[in-house]
Amino acid sequence: MKQVLRIGTRRSKLSLWQANHVAELIREHHPAVRVEVHQYKTLSDLKPAAPLRSIGRRGIFTGALEAALQAREIDCAVHSLKDLPVESAAGLALAAVPKRGDHRDALLSRGGATLAQLPPGARIGTGSLRRRAQLLVMRPDLKMMHIRGNVPTRLEKLLAEDSRYDAIVLAVAGLKRLRLSDHISETFDEAQMLCAAGQGALAIQCRAEDMPLLFFRPLSDWQSFHATAGERAFLNALDAGCSLPVAAYAHVEANRLVLQGRVTALDGSRQVDVRGETSALDGPAGMTMAEKLGAELAQKALEKGADQILQSINLGGDL
Repeated sequence: MKQVLRIGTRRSKLSLWQANHVAELIREHHPAVRVEVHQYKTLSDLKPAAPLRSIGRRGIFTGALEAALQAREIDCAVHSLKDLPVESAAGLALAAVPKRGDHRDALLSRGGATLAQLPPGARIGTGSLRRRAQLLVMRPDLKMMHIRGNVPTRLEKLLAEDSRYDAIVLAVAGLKRLRLSDHISETFDEAQMLCAAGQGALAIQCRAEDMPLLFFRPLSDWQSFHATAGERAFLNALDAGCSLPVAAYAHVEANRLVLQGRVTALDGSRQVDVRGETSALDGPAGMTMAEKLGAELAQKALEKGADQILQSINLGGDL
């Protein structure tokens, strides 16, 4: 491995935290390697106000970094795993998933109110169809409002004196990493709001042709890698990217990998839940079992009507 490793990342505070966290892991395990962090603007950064679905379904947050990898401008890219498309870009591969952070979502409200305490018709800001749909299952009266921007920007919009929002929903992991968790009014459990596939986890992406597996292996946590692989297999089998209201969460419990999947109608009127488990094993066999479980649960979800929900969204229903 070369003595200088170039990491690519987005320019937001959270993305830089993630890249620097990976840089520290590299220095810990490979002290002779000098690490450089290179910053890029992605499609989502160039169109900060546009709804995500209007930008596209693939590479919204990752395309510029993947292009830099393919052009050999950098040696690896660090992403939020939930933003990384399930199908790898040409010539690229997922090399490692470090130990996962908090996978949950949280409500942040102006007065510290929980979801149940918000007034009728409260205005909730979110750019996620998954969050929007699950919120409406719990509170059909809520008024869902579009919001974009990085974590500090969204928080500023909520707390502004002339704010359009009574509350917003953000990932707990990002708030903790930026030391903003004091603003959390309520943290949702899995029954209330199931997370996006890969939420709370980081992805280290490299070129497949020269992917230094032995170099990055010490950075990876196999339980996090396999759990998120099962989640992403569920997403892939439904042909659902991160912009659709599909949720998945897996964890290891008593030597079993337990996976939950959920597909929710945009208006909250219908929700399909599936759950399954398989043996939790380190190594290729365990990865294969995790991915197989994700695909099997996706099929169960389709049999329970998830295809009807997704088709209505793809055809423009509820939008």
